[in-house]
Amino acid sequence: MPHQDPLPNVNVNVTHRLVPSPAGRIHLVEQGSGPVVLLVHGFPESWYSWRRQLPVLAAAGYRAVAVDVRGYGRSSRPEAVAAYRMTELVADSVAVVEALGEPSAVIVGHDWGANIAAHSALLRPDVFRAVGLLSVPYTPPGGPKPSEVFAGMGGEEEFYVSYFQEPGRAEREIEPDVRGWLAGFYAAMSGDTMPAPGAPDPHFVSPGATLRDRFPTDRLPSWLGKAELDVYAAEFERTGLTGALNRYRCMDRDWGDFQSFAGAPIPQPSLFLGGALDASTTWLADAIEAYPTTLPGLHSSHLLEGCGHWIQQERPDEVNQHLTAWLADLPT
Repeated sequence: MPHQDPLPNVNVNVTHRLVPSPAGRIHLVEQGSGPVVLLVHGFPESWYSWRRQLPVLAAAGYRAVAVDVRGYGRSSRPEAVAAYRMTELVADSVAVVEALGEPSAVIVGHDWGANIAAHSALLRPDVFRAVGLLSVPYTPPGGPKPSEVFAGMGGEEEFYVSYFQEPGRAEREIEPDVRGWLAGFYAAMSGDTMPAPGAPDPHFVSPGATLRDRFPTDRLPSWLGKAELDVYAAEFERTGLTGALNRYRCMDRDWGDFQSFAGAPIPQPSLFLGGALDASTTWLADAIEAYPTTLPGLHSSHLLEGCGHWIQQERPDEVNQHLTAWLADLPT
């Protein structure tokens, strides 16, 4: 039976479940009935990042299901770094659909979740009939090895993905003040609180410094109240961030795993939503321009002006409008 959830800004008619997966278990939250729409979060978030989408999708006639990705929240947190490679995360997505008793689903992801959604659609088109990508554009597998690309970025400064590679390094920065680190990270990537143009870029680390040295510390984004920040902080204070960070530590493994898919398009019906101020869309503008080739089933692509990286939380109404319009147009 649905039960009341005490979390701020969460509709009361949600159901929490644990379902089996190759990770061990996946925690999910669902609302509504109808065709399944599987919602996959990014770093460093949880199912809670979809709190504004669950009731709207349910009201539109869908079974909205938001998961905690392995390594997060109430889902299993395997110890091995290799357990966080993309093929394993795709297997979790498939296991969730099977546990729901459905033959197929629409999958929608944000940030790393967008990559999980894209690769789930790429590997298992029999299960994922359509794919929605938020913030991070689809780039087909292939190209140079990721670690080599990141090592060449920033000059004397270190790109944050490279900074995350050494196990324990970022954790030592984060653990003394998880809540403060999360608040700064969210603010650094939000449209209304990100550093002004010309300020030190928070995606890079100066020699001998930490990532948080460039985070805003005096304000929260408008979408993030103190109670909502408490929800995120409580989860990561309990679990730590190693599982979440291990996703970054598998990028070279993914590069090897997907060599046979180099250049592969995703033909299923698709949607892309991004923030115009998000580095993910400005740095990867070429990937968006390539959509006629890489996403031949694209329904539409939208960049929301003034919006940063946390798109479904920064602009929930606009995101919900685009999602429901796209879903309504999908073939049954």
